[in-house]
Amino acid sequence: MSDKMINDEALDIIFREARTRNGWEDRPVTETLMQAVYDLMKWGPTSANCCPARFVFVTTPEGKKRLEPHLSEGNRAKTMAAPCCVIIGYDLEFHEYLPKLFPHTDAKSWFEGKQELIRATAFRNGTLQGAYFIIAARALGLDCGPMSGFDNEGVDREFFAGTKIKSNFLCNIGYGTEENLFPRSPRFAFDEVCKIV
Repeated sequence: MSDKMINDEALDIIFREARTRNGWEDRPVTETLMQAVYDLMKWGPTSANCCPARFVFVTTPEGKKRLEPHLSEGNRAKTMAAPCCVIIGYDLEFHEYLPKLFPHTDAKSWFEGKQELIRATAFRNGTLQGAYFIIAARALGLDCGPMSGFDNEGVDREFFAGTKIKSNFLCNIGYGTEENLFPRSPRFAFDEVCKIV
């Protein structure tokens, strides 16, 4: 084992004991903490450092009212109760920023005019960044409730109008309770899904 390995307590917080939360304490997530989550997750790797993820932190009653009609019935109450729902999207114009983010070569030209490559790269790397976001939030003491179950096109019209940003998934963040917490679901064992060749 590496001498740089984080300890068991940290691994429990991030993975082994972390749960997807459906109930929330009436306790706000501060703007400082939102920024800290982003400032930690942004260091996760993306291809050519493309960083296509975009985040909207929905915290106000007005913002939640805009989001609520686009949620599936099963996600509505818990999202309205959460102190913050983060819309995690991906920018289909990410390549425009590559001269800043990947300046040592002309990476922008790799994508120009290649719409399927743009879409696949933005979605894949934006999803990776969404996963980094969950890990960072848990590492900083927040609980998470990631979910699909919403009208992507409706959310895009409401929150990303006039842009090339598309919603990927939602993630409630805050301080979770035991409310509606299902028993821990099983996971595959290594030998069921892994090969060493």
